[in-house]
Amino acid sequence: MGNSKIDPTTRRFVSESGFFRDLAPEHVEFLVGHAQVRHLKSGEVLFRYGDDARHFYLVAEGGVSVEVAALEGPALELQELGPGSVLGWSWLIAPYRWSFQARATAPSSVVEFDGAAILARCDAEPVFGYELLKRFSALMSERLDFARRKMMEEWKPSGYA
Repeated sequence: MGNSKIDPTTRRFVSESGFFRDLAPEHVEFLVGHAQVRHLKSGEVLFRYGDDARHFYLVAEGGVSVEVAALEGPALELQELGPGSVLGWSWLIAPYRWSFQARATAPSSVVEFDGAAILARCDAEPVFGYELLKRFSALMSERLDFARRKMMEEWKPSGYA
């Protein structure tokens, strides 16, 4: 990643994503230059809870399930994300470890972004960093709220809303 030969498919997926809408063209180009398309088999784990988080992802084709890993038995599916969805914010926040798990629900393609390179650019260019932080903060809020509601539905503890 980060080379001068940019894959047109990667550029198309990123350019068409609502998540990156209204970013300055040079910021989009930087992101595209630090991204690559990755293909997943159905059931393939994209990342696991607790592992090092070095990337974030844009679902290009197929679907990815965001899950809470269980100590025993199957993981609890929190949300299935389809094309255009972004997942992964742990690359942005120390200690840079995954908070959830993600698995392909079908043969899928994701755009994988180099979190270290992008984080370095965020530090060097506060305007770029702030734009990404606003987007990822909204994403975190949405996902955490969805996770809370899903866990309440599944576990139904009395006295909690």
